[in-house]
Amino acid sequence: MRPDTPADHTAEAERLLRTADQYPEDQEPLLLQAAAHLELSGDRPRATTLYDRLLSTRVDHPHLVKAFKAANLWEYGHEPEARAIIEGIRAAAPLDPAAWEIVAETLEAHDELDLAHASLTRALTLLGIAEATVDTRAIPYSTQSLVTTRHRVRRLLALPHDDWDTLADDLHTAPISLDELHDPKRLWSLGSEDPAELQAELARLRAELGSYRAALSRPFPVAVLHWPEPELDELLTAYPELQSEYPTHAAHLLDIEASLRELAAAGTPNLGIVTATVPSYEAFAASEASSPANADLLPQYATTLAARARATSWPPGRGADCWCGSGVNYGDCHGASQP
Repeated sequence: MRPDTPADHTAEAERLLRTADQYPEDQEPLLLQAAAHLELSGDRPRATTLYDRLLSTRVDHPHLVKAFKAANLWEYGHEPEARAIIEGIRAAAPLDPAAWEIVAETLEAHDELDLAHASLTRALTLLGIAEATVDTRAIPYSTQSLVTTRHRVRRLLALPHDDWDTLADDLHTAPISLDELHDPKRLWSLGSEDPAELQAELARLRAELGSYRAALSRPFPVAVLHWPEPELDELLTAYPELQSEYPTHAAHLLDIEASLRELAAAGTPNLGIVTATVPSYEAFAASEASSPANADLLPQYATTLAARARATSWPPGRGADCWCGSGVNYGDCHGASQP
């Protein structure tokens, strides 16, 4: 059941903490979720304790954890510390779009619009998103929200449209335009007594809610399973029945890239790759009361790994190494023939 009260959020946080103890390899996403529920329950100091617990260990996304910590601290009276953390993130210039998104939204929420705008512009530059991008498919799903958030901040600052704002318009699919959704005058209409203005605002809110629902309907990437060569060799030695799924490792890698490109061409957003291991797969098969030789388990295993925040976004960013682990730039490896 969806948590609705502070007590429900506290109970959900406790459940996630117990799960994190059971699956220490997934501690980071589980503790981040637990911290979010603690914030919603009103227990912000305890949420900060969880962020500190994560930062005392080696985490995959340290700047994201710091950004969440800063946002939480600012909300319960620790503005100087929050600002210091945000400045540290900005100075570090991470290539994690989610960290930049939390930083910008925190600054925006506290009326630091100029700094939010500067942060978003720097993030897009660091992530290699060109202002004059024509093909929206070239914008990774994880980065698209930065473009949209920047559009909103610029509207609040009354700045004229630039090429990135045009890109945001192209990415937007709701029936009501971003200019209208991000219009600062919308706040005035909420207090209006004019039925026509109120009706128009209701239509805008429905469109905005539809966009949020579309984003929430895919909370984790559509992921394709990747077996590193040693793991695939071990898998096929133990379960030769899967040989028809994976004739060779080279063919497996080509099939991953082809599948992802086909999904992208069909308009599927938020694509990713999850790396498989034989022990993990065997444990998953046991949890499903099935044999690892059952090929029908493979897509379910991929989805489970994605739900546990194990997916790497596809396609890799500009200049990044290929997802296959070759150490070669993606554009010179499996992305060489990328249209």
